[in-house]
Amino acid sequence: MQTENNLFGEIKQLYRNGGMTIKLIFINLCVFFLIGIAETISRLLGFGQLSPITFVVQSIFVLQTSFMGFITHPWGLFTSIFAHFDFIHFLWNMLFLYLSGKLFEQFFSQQRMLYTYILGGLFGGILEIIAYAIFPAVSGGAVVGASGALMAVLVGLAFHRPKLTVALFGVINVPIIIIAVLFIVRDLFNLGANDGTAHFAHIGGAVIGMISIQNLHSNSNIVTVASRIGDRLVQFFRVLFNPTKTPKMKVNKGGSSRATFKTDEEFNLEKKRRQEKTDIILDKISKSGYESLTKEEKDFLFRQSNNA
Repeated sequence: MQTENNLFGEIKQLYRNGGMTIKLIFINLCVFFLIGIAETISRLLGFGQLSPITFVVQSIFVLQTSFMGFITHPWGLFTSIFAHFDFIHFLWNMLFLYLSGKLFEQFFSQQRMLYTYILGGLFGGILEIIAYAIFPAVSGGAVVGASGALMAVLVGLAFHRPKLTVALFGVINVPIIIIAVLFIVRDLFNLGANDGTAHFAHIGGAVIGMISIQNLHSNSNIVTVASRIGDRLVQFFRVLFNPTKTPKMKVNKGGSSRATFKTDEEFNLEKKRRQEKTDIILDKISKSGYESLTKEEKDFLFRQSNNA
């Protein structure tokens, strides 16, 4: 019993402290087990491929790329980027996620890791839908897997740090940009191939990876914009389902006697945004030095240091 408690304690600790990469792996793992359990039950009940359980699972986790399929199952655009039906597919993608994600988190925040993954997966799915409408004979009607999301993470990192080298097979040091370009070329050359691989989704993820590092320190950066929208959605649903949260009070400086009240969600959202902006400024300092900062960035960093 003690050993079992220690095991679950270790797993819980790993999830809490392992970073966004580990959290994403855990989510993919949970979905993989859910799908596997549903398919096992279907086989035991003798339904085979016509099981109503399998039908429900596929309806939830598969992206239907036909127009009518997408209209009737739009959630598949999101759920499919966490789902795998084949063990080898799952194992390869999770290994890929671990290696590229851990490198990504050395240069970017966990929040940027999450939204790069999501945006890459979403745009990859959208490109598959467009491809099916234009080339129905060479594009699959159903897509599942995290490959598009993983391409966004890899390509974003590679184009941000092209000189970064990785030990291929633990032996050969190769610049990560070469690995990323080889993956892109492979997918471009295999577009339309009947190999069961969603190459359009991979290309879509790669495009998001390239775009994600453009105007990196600007509020108009695509990942920064997605992060703001995502945080507001999370805040909305938290307040919607728990409206009785006690708000925090913030007293205005400068002698004003007025006080503004903020919910825990609003307070935490502002804190998260400040940390994200701090990470961007520190990254800019590491690349270009302190003098490259604007006056606004220097003032912001000074205020953060005083509030720490």
